[in-house]
Parts: sequence; structure tokens; C-alpha cells
Amino acid sequence: MRILVVSDLHANPPALAAVREPFDVCLCLGDLVEYGPDPGPCIEWARRTNAVTVRGNHDHGAVQGVDVQGITGFRYLTMATRRATAGLLSADDRQFLAALPTSRMLTLGGKRFLLVHASPRDPLDEYVGADPAAWAARLGGVEADFLLVGHTHLQFALRAGRTVVVNPGSVGLQRDGDPRVRYAVIEGDRVELKQVGYDVEAAVAAVAASPFDPAAKRLLADVYRSGRYVPYNGNGHANGHAKPEATVRAVPANPER
Repeated sequence: MRILVVSDLHANPPALAAVREPFDVCLCLGDLVEYGPDPGPCIEWARRTNAVTVRGNHDHGAVQGVDVQGITGFRYLTMATRRATAGLLSADDRQFLAALPTSRMLTLGGKRFLLVHASPRDPLDEYVGADPAAWAARLGGVEADFLLVGHTHLQFALRAGRTVVVNPGSVGLQRDGDPRVRYAVIEGDRVELKQVGYDVEAAVAAVAASPFDPAAKRLLADVYRSGRYVPYNGNGHANGHAKPEATVRAVPANPER
């Protein structure tokens, strides 16, 4: 069984279009909306592919109207795009997001998978990186072969006790200086962490046509191009450069990290 794992689409259809993997089952770890300018096609993709999807903090915040304040960085971008996203969601979109579970356990190919956006003890908001000890401390009582998480936009696979923790990284918004799309493919005990290039300028053009305020447009276009947040210093943004078109890193089910 070939399992495609995606997370953090963030309303960026051009990035999502770069994910062209064949799969038997698609598992989506939330944050379909916000940051990016076009949430509808990302929500429709989740419906159309029959993806098993859990709720992310941005999905929750957009539908529930959670107030957030920020003057810089991604917190500012959340505030600016949350206001606009509310006007971009249809009634069906809102209903879909509101109905998403915060966690989901299922069995595929004889393996048990637990899906959450952030962590088992805080499914929406806890930020945990590639630290086996930190994950082991959060897996008490969890009976799963694989724990699938998103939220951090950091791509990794590691073993914590008897459980393999996989974060596929973000499809729609990168933070490490590499603007390529991230996702994972699981077949049996094999985990592949993949990175592929996409049409960044199509995403930038969508931002330019969006209802976002000028500062949010400038920041988001820079993040898309550079793959990271670069503070504006009055002389422009220091954009990075895309790395090679595509890479795949195969990870055994018992990686030592």
C-alpha cells in the first residue's frame, strides 16, 4: 500500500499541483487554509481525493474566528490573512473545516496510524521538532506504529520507542530557506521524504491579485520566493534561490535520529 502524507497546504494551489505522486490512500494533517490567497481549491482537493484529513490550528482559527494579533513575521501574516480568508470561504468550505476531527486513528496495511496536526497531547498547537526524546515523552498511552504530524513545517522521520514519527513538512509554505514543496510517501516500513519544485511565480501572481493588504502581499511573496521569512529593512528583501528541482530521501522505519 502506497500512502501519501501531506500537511500545511496553506491555500497555495500551485504548490499543491506539484504533488503528483500515485497513491492508494492520502493522509492530510491539516492547515489547508490561511497564509496563502486561495483556500477553496485546497479544500476541494481534500474532498476530491477522499483524503483522510485532520484539523490544523489555522483551519480551526479561520472557522472559529480566533483573534490573533501580530506586527511582524508569521504571526502578523496569520492576522492579516485570517481576516481576508473569512471572506474567501464558502458555506460548504466552512462546514468542511468545522467538521474535521482533531485526531484520527486508523489501520492501513496492518499498521496503526495516529494522525494529529501538532502532537497527541495538544493536537492543534504544540510545537515539537525532530527530537526523539521529546516525542517519546508525548507518546505515553499511544498504541501506534506511525504517528503522523505537521505544524512545524520541518520535514523529518524518527523513531521514538516503538513508534515512527513522520512529519512530511509543508506543501504550501516553507521556513528553512528552500522554497520547494515537501511531502512524504510511506510503503510498508519505508518512509520517503520528498521535496519538489513548483511554479512559485504563479503563487506570487495569486498573492498580487488577492485581497490581502500590501504589507502581507510583500511578505508572502518574499516567503514563497526565498522559502523563509526575511525581515524588511527598507532596502528590500534578501530573497534566496530555489534548490534542485526534486530530491527524495528514503528513511527506514527505525531511523536513528
